[in-house]
Amino acid sequence: MLTPEEAAAQATRLLEMRDSERPRLDRIHDYLCDDPARRLPGLPEQAPAELHRLARISRVNMLKFVVSGRVQAMYVDGYREPRAADNVAAWDVWQRNRCDARQIGVHRAALAYGAAYVTVLPGTPVPVLRGVSPRRMTAAYGDDDDWPKVALERTHSGWRLYDAEAVYLLEAGKGSDGLAAVGSDEHGAGVCPVVRMRETEDLDDEVVGVVEPLIPLQDQINITTFGLLVAQHYGAFRQRYIIGWMAEDEEAKLKASASKLWTFEDSPQEISVGEFGQTDLSGYIASREASLRHLATISQTPAHELLGELVNLSADALVAAEASHRRAVTENQTVMGEGWEQALALAGTLMGDEPDAAAEVRWRDTESRSMAQVADALGKMAQMLGVPPAELWEMLPGVSQQQVERWRAAAAEGDAFARLTSTLQRQAAPAAPAPAAPAEV
Repeated sequence: MLTPEEAAAQATRLLEMRDSERPRLDRIHDYLCDDPARRLPGLPEQAPAELHRLARISRVNMLKFVVSGRVQAMYVDGYREPRAADNVAAWDVWQRNRCDARQIGVHRAALAYGAAYVTVLPGTPVPVLRGVSPRRMTAAYGDDDDWPKVALERTHSGWRLYDAEAVYLLEAGKGSDGLAAVGSDEHGAGVCPVVRMRETEDLDDEVVGVVEPLIPLQDQINITTFGLLVAQHYGAFRQRYIIGWMAEDEEAKLKASASKLWTFEDSPQEISVGEFGQTDLSGYIASREASLRHLATISQTPAHELLGELVNLSADALVAAEASHRRAVTENQTVMGEGWEQALALAGTLMGDEPDAAAEVRWRDTESRSMAQVADALGKMAQMLGVPPAELWEMLPGVSQQQVERWRAAAAEGDAFARLTSTLQRQAAPAAPAPAAPAEV
């Protein structure tokens, strides 16, 4: 184990790493949040207050919908070994930690920032799994890309330093900016119990998530919306002018503006009345829709989810519209699935029941398909190909692993009852009379 001085020194080095990556993470967080105080890029500080108000309401935050579109299609629904119908014992760790809900935050952070973390620590009655945002945790890796050497987490009350032997509690040192170790606790995992959940894999460049590459497009949408609001506010209605006449008071001005026919008593030849043409807003609207389509294409998000254009689409047309999105989600599931398997395997080891290395997580099927078509296809597989019907239940969209297990238990109970009934019926049936002996001649 590290001494208190060594733990404080490790934490200080990780704080320097944290300070270097914080600006990028905070920038992504700002773009994901609907913060009305954030300024529109390029708007001068000395611009009129009215323009600043229009700028604050011109932010059309589409990036959070891009992230949510993928998060809402990613739900881990089981963890099984090969040739096993039921989940392994480590799945109980998932359920007791309420990870059905906690996984959403982990997926959202990993997709937005490029990575998120899950800590796996001993607990009673099962190990404790918790997701951590990269804005609150910094991990340092060595030659082993699976497990970090050390990791530092910012908690509500202080700091936590993780290594392969223990968890160290740290607080800000008195009279200085450094950290001081105030306690430690061995975890017995044999590795640093921090699992990194990545958005994807890249052998050349750093994984940055889905938000950062789309920030320029988000700025374009905001600026186009700002131009639309300015044109709408100042020039979308017909403005009339009078040269040579000034209203005596506000009442006269309102009366003149509401009149269909204007008359003037004195020197009508010296008074000129006219109007300005209204501004055409169709160009701004078309430009914003083009930017949204561009955003949908680059982010592999179904365009109808960003534009709201969904009219009488058949099931096949909907599947075709979401094909690119499904490929992106499958890539994210493949990479993050390895992270969840790593976390659950470590949890199983901590509870003394290490699962098979070939065990895999099962993702819920969220693809848009017609239930009637799926049921018809599965029925044909059972009848024509001889696939056992119970093995096809998992392929029904929207059916969870718990539901499948209940169906299997009910089917097994029904089969046992049917066998018992058949046995009792055979025992209760009267014995058939013996055949009569042939008569002697």
